[in-house]
Amino acid sequence: MIVNSIAFLLFFVLVFAAYFMVPQTHRWMQNLVLLTASYSFYGYTDLRTLPILIGLTLLFYGLGYLIQRASDDRAKTWLMRLGVVAGLGVLFYFKYLNFFVDSFTHVLRGLGIEGQSHHLQVILPLGLSFFIFRLLSYLIEIQRGKLAAEPNLLIFANYVAFFPSLLSGPIDRPGAFLPQLQKARAFDTVLATDGMRQILWGMFKKMVIANNLSMFVDGIWSQSAGAGTPAIWLAVLLYPIQMYADFSGYSDMSIGVAKLLGIRISINFNYPFFAVNIAEYWRRWHISLTSWLTDYVFSPLSIRFRDWGNRGLIVSILITFVLIGAWHGARWTFVVFGLYHGLLYIPLMLNGSFFKKSKLKSQGSWNLPAGKDFRQMTGTFLLVALGLILFRAESLNDFAHMLLRVLDVRLSALQQFPSLQLISALIPALPAVCFMFWIEWRKRQKEFALQLEDSAAWKRRLLYAALVVCIFVFRGEAGEFIYFQF
Repeated sequence: MIVNSIAFLLFFVLVFAAYFMVPQTHRWMQNLVLLTASYSFYGYTDLRTLPILIGLTLLFYGLGYLIQRASDDRAKTWLMRLGVVAGLGVLFYFKYLNFFVDSFTHVLRGLGIEGQSHHLQVILPLGLSFFIFRLLSYLIEIQRGKLAAEPNLLIFANYVAFFPSLLSGPIDRPGAFLPQLQKARAFDTVLATDGMRQILWGMFKKMVIANNLSMFVDGIWSQSAGAGTPAIWLAVLLYPIQMYADFSGYSDMSIGVAKLLGIRISINFNYPFFAVNIAEYWRRWHISLTSWLTDYVFSPLSIRFRDWGNRGLIVSILITFVLIGAWHGARWTFVVFGLYHGLLYIPLMLNGSFFKKSKLKSQGSWNLPAGKDFRQMTGTFLLVALGLILFRAESLNDFAHMLLRVLDVRLSALQQFPSLQLISALIPALPAVCFMFWIEWRKRQKEFALQLEDSAAWKRRLLYAALVVCIFVFRGEAGEFIYFQF
């Protein structure tokens, strides 16, 4: 059951009705409806692993209580570490155990030691990385004295399992989320209207842009051996846009659904393709993940290595980005992907621009980016696109093959063109991409592009109607959200 499906619409209508029918004086009933909806949503999607979600929720609720009651800092620290080990242990078992067993087997074979190959049939629970990171931040914040343990199990369970963001984020922090559940939520017309606009924008990006681009990109990737260099390059350049439209589209829908329920959750994207360097790109992309790792990994490491100067910063950022890569999955390509982005930070650290935030400028009557900003945005986009070849590749051999295809300048390769079927998918997608970039550039100071309060009402309604028509007429083949696998 995905957010842009008819099944989810029917599910949400029932949840919405029950949620707001509860008297505001009975806050616990509202939270009970919400938790029932969240567990039903997760169980419908992945029933076999629902006990894992519930079991971890109970474990971390208990650890949070014990940390709060502990009499000295050493006990608090050890309890927190116990929770971190438990959370990361579960994550390692389900997400990485097969990878390490297979890698160890390959090493033994490389040494000439033959043994029986073991591949464990471990099921990866959907959304595991997202809700474990929520649980870890909860314990760390309590141990640091920045958060009081939540005494109400119902409220805490809702924080962990909140269904709009359970499968693909954002990774909400407890300090901002829990207080919203501690009070009754009345229907807010202004917030709900804003949420519906955000859902519409997310659906447009996912269904019209991401789904159509995926038909072309997947088609070229699957037949890369016979695709020409121009088609390969086009697929490489469109893949970052496909991923952005897919993932930010889900985030917009998730945030919009939460707003309909009277809850604000974390912003996950801030127009990343308008970044003028790679550090700014990561401050704008998957914000909830990068800020999580910045606070709990990079900052402690940079303090520990502060006597090393720039070398300490470089070591800290490389470790952080290797973890960002590995967070995405158990493949060497993800690890190298993280290392690649970490290495791109080194020039920024050496020239002192690592912590600087640029102020984008516009020029001309069309309000386009200034020349210098545009060149820097283009260069950053190309670096991201090349790195995503690693992200998309199933293995390092696949990456090497794809990289060679990108660099193939033989006349025969330049004269090969994709099929008309693949090209037809770009007919609705490319104009939609241009429109997305145009309106997001103009509204880059807003939370999302359809916050058009400064426009006339009839213009807004006409645009909303046009987007709805585009979704019904030009929606591509339905596909699972890319980040569900992580």
